[in-house]
Amino acid sequence: MENIISEIRNLLIAKSSEEIRLSGQRFFKEKIKSHGVKSADVIKIGKTYFKQIENLSKKDIFKLCEELWESGYIEESFIACNWSYYIHKKYEPNDFKVFEKWVSTYVNNWASCDTLCNHTVGEFVEMYPNFINELKRWAKSNNRWMKRAAAVSLIIPARKGLFLNDIFDIANILLLENDDLVQKGYGWMLKAASQSNRKAVFDYVISKKHIMPRTALRYAIEKMPKELKVKAMEK
Repeated sequence: MENIISEIRNLLIAKSSEEIRLSGQRFFKEKIKSHGVKSADVIKIGKTYFKQIENLSKKDIFKLCEELWESGYIEESFIACNWSYYIHKKYEPNDFKVFEKWVSTYVNNWASCDTLCNHTVGEFVEMYPNFINELKRWAKSNNRWMKRAAAVSLIIPARKGLFLNDIFDIANILLLENDDLVQKGYGWMLKAASQSNRKAVFDYVISKKHIMPRTALRYAIEKMPKELKVKAMEK
């Protein structure tokens, strides 16, 4: 297995395109490190090579994921995110420390943050709900990606109607954040929650509309009927 990361990198380089790299950069304000490979190809490469490692121990798979994260390349982070999610049935409480390290140490853009947190961290929290309190701790971090991660980790659970009170707690912590990516993150979380709990989320937005940043507000009400959107956006 010692050569698998090198094989993946060589394949990514072979499939790289300067045009794709430049095109991808337009989605980010911050400079990202990218090979310039189409997302579909990255997913395919990750799935192909996972077949070679799926029988390894979780510890060894996480070690390979960390090696991918360490490169700083966004495509390699996506493969690491997918690999860690593929083994979600093996998650144990102590794995949270691993995921927290990845967020705090390696995540440096919204796409890597969301890919890791929507699936790996979100699934973990559904399995071990007590760790919601750890997400609230993330929300109080000075690290913008930890703050966004606190919200976007709950996107999929929110759609299922889970953790509504905790979602409001995290929204309250992040409410007055100036960072637009954090605002979009918790607004997205509220929007996801509105799919199962529209009235509760609408009431929450109305109660906070005079202080909630407009970016977060617009995200939160995006899936609501027009008449509710109009009411929420009234000055």
